[in-house]
Amino acid sequence: MNEQIRITPIRLIGAEGEQLGVIPTFEALGKAREAGLDLVEVAPDERPPVCKILDYGKMRFATSQKGNKTGKVRQQKLKEIRLRPKTGDHDVDTKACQARRFLEHNDKVQITVTFRGREMQHLEEGRRVLDALLEKLAKVGKVERPPRLDGKKMTAMLMPIKTVSKPRPKLGADTPTL
Repeated sequence: MNEQIRITPIRLIGAEGEQLGVIPTFEALGKAREAGLDLVEVAPDERPPVCKILDYGKMRFATSQKGNKTGKVRQQKLKEIRLRPKTGDHDVDTKACQARRFLEHNDKVQITVTFRGREMQHLEEGRRVLDALLEKLAKVGKVERPPRLDGKKMTAMLMPIKTVSKPRPKLGADTPTL
């Protein structure tokens, strides 16, 4: 920028974006100072190099703000819901509500039914609890990994269903309010 631009002539773009043509560097610097702005090289690899008259501080601030906005994408996480074969129906409903909230926040949900001792002889009871929970979550999630037994745990994995959210209408002068 400014005096650091050594090559001459340069292609100059004005403060409003208009083409000012190919002119010597010292003349371009004079025009930039006259406007109270900086001369910034925007395409150094071109021949002749392209320079623009602009406020360098504002440009740096705008580019740093662009970088901040792109980093706001939420990372998908894996959440776990733990159950037992003897878990009651109301408790299963509570767990289903929590799992639904996770899926709506675009997180994957792993449902685990843990068996202890004699419960291993009654795997069908744990499978019934797991199937009931999967049935309640069928509208908001799809089964990524079906239920399978791994040692003393039976697990299934759900992933959120991609739904396009409807944009909410903005209240304006033409929109009636309640």
